[in-house]
Amino acid sequence: MFDRDDDVLYRVVDRLREPIEMDPTLDARVMVRVARAPRGPAWLARGWEWLRQPREFSISPLTAAVAAAGLAGLVLWLGMSRPSAATGGPADTTVVQFVLVAPGASSVALVGDFNDWDATTTPMRPVRRGELWSVTIPLSAGRHRYAFLVDGSRWLADPSAPRAPDDFGTPSSVVTVGG
Repeated sequence: MFDRDDDVLYRVVDRLREPIEMDPTLDARVMVRVARAPRGPAWLARGWEWLRQPREFSISPLTAAVAAAGLAGLVLWLGMSRPSAATGGPADTTVVQFVLVAPGASSVALVGDFNDWDATTTPMRPVRRGELWSVTIPLSAGRHRYAFLVDGSRWLADPSAPRAPDDFGTPSSVVTVGG
């Protein structure tokens, strides 16, 4: 009944799953534009120049010791107040949500280089009667390869993300997290 429509749908899906070729000069072009971008207000540049100029001043040894102790206390306080793995993840991570449409699946796991491709580390939870699966995890800045493991045996690349090269015969995708 839906053979013709399904064929068109599968061709569209296959076309969308093809790897995206990135222009190798893209990074260089972006960095040239960043270098040309205005750096901020003129008053900020003047203030920075004023701060950079050398000045002579003298302080007593007691004042230097008190200032050093205060600075050490501030550094310790800032270091202790940053989030850690026990309180929600390192401060240099971004929370990323992964979603997969997998009707009829009994389990889905997110596997990737961020969890050593371990299917037990990041299970996804079913949403909407088990048709949609979702998980949210903190990822460090950089480029990460990942895939979905459906029912413990079927590897799927993310249909909504760029495909990664097939190094080991299993489909995988790429997510880039800004830092």
